[in-house]
Amino acid sequence: MASRQCQFCGAPVTVSDPIPRESSCESCRYDYRSCRQCRHYDPALNNSCRETEAELVEDKERRNFCEFFDFNPAPFRASGRDVNREAEARAKLEGLFRGGGKPTPDRAADARAKLDALFKKPPGNEE
Repeated sequence: MASRQCQFCGAPVTVSDPIPRESSCESCRYDYRSCRQCRHYDPALNNSCRETEAELVEDKERRNFCEFFDFNPAPFRASGRDVNREAEARAKLEGLFRGGGKPTPDRAADARAKLDALFKKPPGNEE
């Protein structure tokens, strides 16, 4: 068996042919039988696959039942997309919790003003 590398992290593949469908990388835990690990995978193409008979697979990073799967013998190459993926996810999460989960001063003041206006007694009805 030729030396193979996980196309997600570059770790050596320790599983031999045929690659079991449920196998995954010991390092990054990504599935081996996914489009990204296949020699037919080509993100430049419409279906991201050079095999014209293959059915459309929506999630290219998860295991699937493609009958044309053949592990990619090419060496691992890090892509900017994978490196930035964690940073993008973290930025989105931080966006949900601006200020560490505390409302910003402007938003807090605006919310307080609306609350006060909601429970304010109408003029002339003061007791």
